[in-house]
Amino acid sequence: MMYLTRTLEKTVLRAIRANPVTAITGPRQCGKSTLVKRIVKSLPHIIYLDLERPSDLAKLNDAELFFTSHKDSLICIDEIQRKPEIFPLIRSLVDDWARNACFVVLGSASRDMLRQSSESLAGRIAYQRLTPFLFEELGNERSMQDYIYFGGFPRSALAVDAQDSYDWRENFISTFLERDLLQWAAFTPATMQRLWQMLAHSNGQTANYSSIASSLGISDVSVKHYIDLLASTYMVEIVPPYFSNLKKRLIKAPKIYVADSGITTALLRVKSFAELSGHPALGAAWESTVLANIKGWYPHAEVFHYRTSGGAEIDFVVRIDNAVFAIECKASYSPSLSKGNYAAIGDISPRHAFVVFLADKGYAMKPDITAVSLPELKKQMSYVFQGLV
Repeated sequence: MMYLTRTLEKTVLRAIRANPVTAITGPRQCGKSTLVKRIVKSLPHIIYLDLERPSDLAKLNDAELFFTSHKDSLICIDEIQRKPEIFPLIRSLVDDWARNACFVVLGSASRDMLRQSSESLAGRIAYQRLTPFLFEELGNERSMQDYIYFGGFPRSALAVDAQDSYDWRENFISTFLERDLLQWAAFTPATMQRLWQMLAHSNGQTANYSSIASSLGISDVSVKHYIDLLASTYMVEIVPPYFSNLKKRLIKAPKIYVADSGITTALLRVKSFAELSGHPALGAAWESTVLANIKGWYPHAEVFHYRTSGGAEIDFVVRIDNAVFAIECKASYSPSLSKGNYAAIGDISPRHAFVVFLADKGYAMKPDITAVSLPELKKQMSYVFQGLV
């Protein structure tokens, strides 16, 4: 499979050189290992361990002996969540070695799930999150329609044809449920798959834990725990509500998105973009596509949704430093805003509002509201920061 440059490459390399330990997190199969193996070629003395390989895992039976034998190398440890007990040892060693570029650890779980690393390595570790492919990273390999349908996971996005992509996504879902996720918690894979499929059908809607629990025959607490588990392994995104006007009666439940649009289409058993284009799931798949790219462009941004009981709503409120943007997603070529959208923009008073739609070229809808394509959104947000819009 071809290698495509990731926008995070320079950031990761800079973090490795500036910190004793660098952690790269992100979902399974998003390209973490490929990225690290690519960029460490420029560095001398590399040791790479994949803890899913029994021979590599066995090398850490006496981890201290192994690490000290390679103290002058950059030691890369893939799937670190399979051996979290080595974090205190890593802390002790990097303190003794007193240099940067000691360890790179890769994990298919969020920083919160790898809490032992944050507790043991505070002040010694830098975190970087890799997402599946952003649209800009694919270059000319995929059209926007293909990107929405195939999603961003490399083996799906770069598959030879739609059937190969679909087969990979189905296998990914099965393997993830039956093997990968079970390392974090005990559950019935069949129940988790039903939950995941329910989330795909209600993609982008506000969470109703009681309704989901009733359908699955489990408790509200279990549903919330399972969704949190999917979020911590980057399979879903939980978007909290935005509280800007306490006089409004706000919908306080979070919105839940399946994080990758390609996984959504596989869960829904949609076999092509042509089929998706006539499916009720298209709008939410487009929203999740836009959300995934915003998260990739601005990893430190806060993303919310806004909805009131009076009908005012906007898909995303994005806060970056002190700048607030309102972003509405329209899976069409001729977008229009509803009365509720305008009401929400008035409530939020963003620095600028954007309507992200499927056409290639955007236009000004109103002085502070611009219709943009997904590639234009990043540029236009940058222009706002620079005071050019």
